[in-house]
Amino acid sequence: MKRVAILISGGGSNMIKLVESMAGDHPAKPVLVLSNLPDAGGLAKAEALGVPTAVVDHRPFGKDREAFEQALQAALEPAKADILCLAGFMRILTAGFISHWEGRMLNIHPSLLPKYKGLNTHARAIEAGDSEAGCSVHEVTAALDDGPIIAQAPVPILPGDTPADLAARVLVEEHKLYPAALRAFAERN
Repeated sequence: MKRVAILISGGGSNMIKLVESMAGDHPAKPVLVLSNLPDAGGLAKAEALGVPTAVVDHRPFGKDREAFEQALQAALEPAKADILCLAGFMRILTAGFISHWEGRMLNIHPSLLPKYKGLNTHARAIEAGDSEAGCSVHEVTAALDDGPIIAQAPVPILPGDTPADLAARVLVEEHKLYPAALRAFAERN
């Protein structure tokens, strides 16, 4: 049974779907939900689902990312996680932190990677005149949104779509894709 820790920064909708999926014969179980923001809405939702939570607020660390990541790692260690899932964790992690989790850290990104790494993915896809957008689950590497792709789900861009319209449809697919990708990853690793 693989132990999964999930990092969040907000409401945690993908975290909820991951936790809910890890039931029955699932090869993994959630052991910790950790946020970099003490007021992240996902923390209360994780507690309601019976998952332990922790907070490592990034703000007191200022620009000292290494010190923040040392505190993050220290908070993760007691959970003895085998897999680390980023689910709306809005901090860029350094190569030093990532190397500790190499081959064991997943992220979901709201584009069909390698297109539209970073932010504002939906607006960028619409502005480019793309016919489809989507989401990708990938292994995390030191290069932003650049690790090996595990799974993708395309979503059509409809005439008149706003970034918010597209984001809502992509999120529906994220909620299906991430749990399926985590299950497959946990079974293989």
